[in-house]
Amino acid sequence: MSSNYVSGDTSSKVSSVSVPLTPRSEGEILQCTNLKSFSFANLKTATRNFRPDSVLGEGGFGSVFKGWIDENSFNASKPGTGIVIAVKRLNQEGFQGHKEWLAEVNYLGQLYHPNLVKLIGYCSEDEHRMLVYEFMPRGSLENHLFRRGSYFQPLSWDLRMKVALGAAKGLAFLHSAEIKVIYRDFKTSNVLLDSNYNAKLSDFGLAKDGPTGDKSHVSTRVMGTYGYAAPEYLAT
Repeated sequence: MSSNYVSGDTSSKVSSVSVPLTPRSEGEILQCTNLKSFSFANLKTATRNFRPDSVLGEGGFGSVFKGWIDENSFNASKPGTGIVIAVKRLNQEGFQGHKEWLAEVNYLGQLYHPNLVKLIGYCSEDEHRMLVYEFMPRGSLENHLFRRGSYFQPLSWDLRMKVALGAAKGLAFLHSAEIKVIYRDFKTSNVLLDSNYNAKLSDFGLAKDGPTGDKSHVSTRVMGTYGYAAPEYLAT
């Protein structure tokens, strides 16, 4: 997804130590996730009624809106006050559905690393499904590589190396956690950049538990994006 996500830099507040993951259950939000449950009314106010000029990005999932919440109460605050957030609102008619939304909640709700985007909370009220992230002011790596304009300037070689290393660290963390995670959608639009060009992986809707115990592999359907997925993976 090519969207610009959320908050002031929070990497100093999160740990790079892997945490034991609870195996995910089908159809439910895990109780051990450290996430805030937001009401629809709260997020509606935070995004100024999902105004069109608040849209940060759009995709098959729906739209991502910029909003503001109080740092302590997490209630909606006036624009320019509190902390900036990015609210992904699932389109009920879109390509991605509740299953992908739930996977994102349950994975990012348990994973903490400086190179993974921080999921602050979610909304699951009636038919509404939303995700609340930290705001990533530099947008996606895709924008900096393929778009031209006053905001999206070409990255220097030093910054490219920094971004590549950060993204690789995030991926290595997923592969080394106690319960390993197969990301399955590693691409430039899912690598988001904070104000200091620190890379963070986003969009865990296609993620899957990796092998456990003495197993060396798991069976999966081919998922991801052609052009980015490994050819040997697509050939299986």
